[in-house]
Amino acid sequence: MSIIAVYNIKGGVGKTATSVNLAYFSAQEPGKTLLLDMDPQASASFYFRVRSTKKFGTKKLIKGGRYIEENIKGTDYPGLDMLPAVFSYRNIDLALDELKKSHKWLGKVLAPLHDEYDRIFLDCPPNLTLLSENIFHAADYILMPVIPTTLSLLSLEQLFAFLDRIGLSHDKVVIFFSMVEKRKKMHIEMMQSLQEQYRVLNAVIPYMADIERMGLYRQPVAAALPASAAAAAYEYLWYEVQNLTTG
Repeated sequence: MSIIAVYNIKGGVGKTATSVNLAYFSAQEPGKTLLLDMDPQASASFYFRVRSTKKFGTKKLIKGGRYIEENIKGTDYPGLDMLPAVFSYRNIDLALDELKKSHKWLGKVLAPLHDEYDRIFLDCPPNLTLLSENIFHAADYILMPVIPTTLSLLSLEQLFAFLDRIGLSHDKVVIFFSMVEKRKKMHIEMMQSLQEQYRVLNAVIPYMADIERMGLYRQPVAAALPASAAAAAYEYLWYEVQNLTTG
């Protein structure tokens, strides 16, 4: 089982669109895929039209086991299941702080799913908290969408400093460029600069209206507009991610 966390400390960089589309492409492959919506805004859950039951919340998530298994939902796409988010996740760090060895809780919760799922994607909230630490420990890869601007460099530095503080390797971090506008000189220059410093995939997700329209279709762009350039961009990103996870 491979666990891929789609993360950035900044919001609005395309994390959820990435999680949704990669999970969709992953489900086309042999084996089963699970998408965990970890963000209390529940945007990934919205895209897949999946709601949590009223009885599910932060306390049951933390208990794990059957409380998670009973609340995993199927999606409209064969091979793809989802654990939708709930608004109470906004308080998850307070709940985690009460646990022993709370920085590795998520890995223990996901361990029983090893035999059922081949790939797990985590759509992560934009922060650096105890939940983030859990995510980083549990993930095999931290997939980071980066808009090529100067502020992105600050976000990367903050992430790597945090990883140093909790004793995790920078090798977990894999970057790709998101919401790129190639007519902008700054984007091109920043991409070249970051490629020289960090582990960067070749896939580039352009800034496109088709991706923004996912909120209208409530589908992965590859499902709603399979012949689009946006779908092709995410498919190539999936190809590179798949190569990472299969060695």
